[in-house]
Amino acid sequence: MAENLALEIRNVTKRFPGVIANDNVSFNLRKGEIHALLGENGAGKSTLMNVVYGLYAPDEGEFLVNGKKVEINGPHDAINYGIGMVHQHFMLVPVFSVTENMILGSEVTKGTSLDLKRARKEILEISEAYGLEVDPDAIVEDIPVGVQQRVEILKALYRKANILVLDEPTAVLTPQEAEDLFRVMRHLTEKGVSIIFITHKLKEILNVADRVTVMRRGKVVGHTTPAETDQQGLATMMVGRDVLLEVEKAPAQPKDVVLSVENLTIKDERNVSVVKDISFDVRAGEILGIAGVQGNGQTELAEAITGLRGIDAGEITLSGERIPFEKPRWLVEHGMGHVPEDRHKHGLVLPYDLADNMVLCTYYQKPFAGAFMVRNRDAIQKNADGLMERFDVRAPSTAVAASTLSGGNQQKVIVGREFSRPLKVLVANQPTRGLDVGSIEYIHKEIVKMRDEGVGVIVVSAELDEILSLADRIAVMFRGKIVTVIDAKDATREKLGLWMAGSNPDEE
Repeated sequence: MAENLALEIRNVTKRFPGVIANDNVSFNLRKGEIHALLGENGAGKSTLMNVVYGLYAPDEGEFLVNGKKVEINGPHDAINYGIGMVHQHFMLVPVFSVTENMILGSEVTKGTSLDLKRARKEILEISEAYGLEVDPDAIVEDIPVGVQQRVEILKALYRKANILVLDEPTAVLTPQEAEDLFRVMRHLTEKGVSIIFITHKLKEILNVADRVTVMRRGKVVGHTTPAETDQQGLATMMVGRDVLLEVEKAPAQPKDVVLSVENLTIKDERNVSVVKDISFDVRAGEILGIAGVQGNGQTELAEAITGLRGIDAGEITLSGERIPFEKPRWLVEHGMGHVPEDRHKHGLVLPYDLADNMVLCTYYQKPFAGAFMVRNRDAIQKNADGLMERFDVRAPSTAVAASTLSGGNQQKVIVGREFSRPLKVLVANQPTRGLDVGSIEYIHKEIVKMRDEGVGVIVVSAELDEILSLADRIAVMFRGKIVTVIDAKDATREKLGLWMAGSNPDEE
């Protein structure tokens, strides 16, 4: 059996101030398999893999690669032992080409100059061998997220990796891009690559994994295979209790229109119309879901409604008042809440501590500030303590920087801040991206609770199951236009899929 193991992790413990992230963890990876590592946000999955990749030094434990004990004192050692890692947030230089990113740190030279021609040839050969099609001359910031992920995988393969760690690889992918990734993963294992697949999406595990190891609060709590379990079984192992995988909600009781979008047109940085003359209303006490394949204008629409992007034509009104986009604070003070698609760019100030991030919208208001804008640190701290407990934000304290949290816990900081304010309209763009099933269950309940309290909610999501579960009405976007608005009770995955592809299911 031991000769069939690509990697063994034995009794690894990793401590940080105030927390044991990994507690005597053992794990093994067979050659040519996809082994899923499942757990809640903060369970210790990414920490364990960062230890394996040499980004953190373990306090205890040992590693064996292909049956031989090894010392991993940094990423350079891990790469030399054939271990590659694709992080949840990509480690690419946006203004560099694919080729330049691939060779960064492993530069190919000819004399004293970079030999980009030779590097390009090698990249094309690897790309073809593993079925990972990319343009080596493309600039990274100009290519879709799914292709950027391919570049990260190719970067590891270029460095001769035969053990590949994928950390939440589908967190930023559309369903179509995710399916493409799974095809690539299976192809890689056929070529002899062993994959550790970190995720908390249960359907994906059942679809692609050979084995599953479950972690909870820093410890391994069980092992299973997709043949031996189902979504409910995995959820119970992960969270330690029964989890509702379906949203429970009473029929909506919509009232007056609270947000109105009329003849809205938005152009992007290339002066191309990405939202084209669309109109719709959102009523208090309802959830409008916006579905569509990524890149059909949903992002720009959500940014326009929340004041992050200017509009080229049309009008948006909140409670009957035209939104003055030249005054961003007006939106906050008039009851607009926003869970942004990009939590790092638009949701958090990463170097700030959690307490300050939780009052980013209200730091100047009572009770968080008094006369002459003097901050009330006690009130800010009390607010942070309450939100951390209510939204189960897992961190050593509110004094740590937001940048130190896992992606899922960063998302819970944003959700806690926005949901705790008095709102008239909530725009939730990918609200559960990167969250585990327990956190998703809680946030879905909170969204329904806000609807029932009279808030008008817009949910933009790449997850069709989320749209179908939460929405009372569903608007489908295709090429910058709303092609249909239907009641959720009349919608199916098949119908929505056809609308999203530009077809009319009623005519098929």
